[in-house]
Amino acid sequence: MYGFHNRILTVDLTEQTFVIEDIDDEVLTRCLGGKGLATQLLVDRNPVGVEPLSPDNHLIFATGPFCGGRLWGGSRYGVFTKSPLTGLYTESYSGGRVPEAIDSTGFDAIVFKGKAGGPTALTIYPDGVDFHDASDLWGLDTFTTEERAVAQFAKDVEGYRKVGAVVIGPAGEKLVNFAIIANDKWRCAGRTGVGTVMGSKMVKAIVFQGDRKRRYADPDGVADYAKAFSKENMQHPGVKAYRKMGTTMMVALMNTVGAFPARYWNQGECEHWEKISGETYHSEHEVKAHSCAKCFMACGRLARLKKGRHKDLKLEGPEYETIYSFGGLCMIEEMEEVAYLNDLCDRLGMDTITAGNLCAMLMEGKARQRTDYDIEYGDADKVIELVEKIGARNGIGDILADGIIPASKKLGVEDLAIHVKGLEPAGYDPRKLKGMGLSFGTSPRGACHLRTTFYKPELSGLIPPEQIRDKAEMLIDYEDRLNIFDTLTLCRFYRDLYSWEELEKSIGLVTGLPVSKEMLRTVSSNICDMTKKFNIREGFLPEYDRLPKRLHKEALQGGDSLTGEEMEFMLGDYYQLRGWNEQGIPS
Repeated sequence: MYGFHNRILTVDLTEQTFVIEDIDDEVLTRCLGGKGLATQLLVDRNPVGVEPLSPDNHLIFATGPFCGGRLWGGSRYGVFTKSPLTGLYTESYSGGRVPEAIDSTGFDAIVFKGKAGGPTALTIYPDGVDFHDASDLWGLDTFTTEERAVAQFAKDVEGYRKVGAVVIGPAGEKLVNFAIIANDKWRCAGRTGVGTVMGSKMVKAIVFQGDRKRRYADPDGVADYAKAFSKENMQHPGVKAYRKMGTTMMVALMNTVGAFPARYWNQGECEHWEKISGETYHSEHEVKAHSCAKCFMACGRLARLKKGRHKDLKLEGPEYETIYSFGGLCMIEEMEEVAYLNDLCDRLGMDTITAGNLCAMLMEGKARQRTDYDIEYGDADKVIELVEKIGARNGIGDILADGIIPASKKLGVEDLAIHVKGLEPAGYDPRKLKGMGLSFGTSPRGACHLRTTFYKPELSGLIPPEQIRDKAEMLIDYEDRLNIFDTLTLCRFYRDLYSWEELEKSIGLVTGLPVSKEMLRTVSSNICDMTKKFNIREGFLPEYDRLPKRLHKEALQGGDSLTGEEMEFMLGDYYQLRGWNEQGIPS
């Protein structure tokens, strides 16, 4: 089938064997690859009720028909499994240049099952898999591991155009429940503990390389489309904004509108926000734009710190979400300290959003005299020490490493903990942006901002943030289109450029399928039903789609609030429009 490799690779880590299978065109037509295909495989292959860290939990990598070719924004891969952080379905995505190496192996999905007998590295290529002893890499940080894995395990084969690796750090080895899978040094599949599952399988690194390319239904049409697309959109206002300042631009915007979560969800802005803003970061340090493969957005920030005790530290980042979690929730006022924490989490291999939330939860417990761990808001040294303890599972770090649900219970602060399904929200306060409350509630992996990116229409004036009626309808339109993005493995930040009409054109040119908006929405609806049914069989309860009560009880300082009744109204609308019953269960 055009646009696909029509192959799945299944790797048995226990037996050190592999199987290459063909995929039926009908399956690809129904799923469109990427998230659709991987979700179907997870539903079909995972035993019902399997423990996330069991060898029987599958870990699935997938790229889509836009990856590795000429279309802009397609250098992405997705990872799919049952999350150790939430116990439910999860998906996590990453960009960079490694996605093209994964795609060059010639598989639409790569499925890992079982558990290796010791630290293991793999080399995956079009003809299969090589297994390597990785004892010498165990214990190393992500940066060193990636560099050595490529040097040691890449194959010297004529014609193999690309090589890249994905790795875990010490946090993944220690089974910290929010460990990441890292690639291209600073890029990662960051949320819900996909790196923990990789660590549980004793896989330290996976090297990908090959010479395969996807065939297009209309190669000339794709080339012309890509050329016209870049010409038309290169100077788009949104593209220019991302290129100029990346996601750091969101700090000023979110504080201005009062939706920047600060002091562990007590405030919608923080007094020191200008010190941690993108404008300040770019003016005080050496920061330049950096892009993934096949991208003219260049949202990444390649930086060198020019002052402070971490002077000359080089990193890509921090992104807005890291600034919000450490600079906002933890109230750290120095951007240099936020950048250092970004680098520390990257090297250890853990999610910065969850790490920052857990540190801030402990601070709030201390401020309310509910916990006795010595940590105060704004104390960067204590946060650094705590992150190191989490990465090593040392002392209180061992408690926090299990994630927010068990940690808040052990610490006696369950009523303070902010999460949905065990995943903490990103930096968009739902008491101000009410559609984000619905998005956090309905996302199958927990409080995810990327499932709909609904902050975009609420902030840009497409729909008032305080409006409740008709919000679910617009949110579903965003969710459906972005589900299609994930079947193609297309970057979120191209959401203003690939409208439904552009998706119809581009997918048609790549696959030759008779594409329509109705057909694409059917694909997305099926994916939503699959993910919800997976969660139901794994123990989902209706209350899992609700926000924590604290967000309904405590208004922001300006009086902004989201009542439980408002949330129920939006949920009811959402369920009805999805064709689900009042408890959110698909027919």
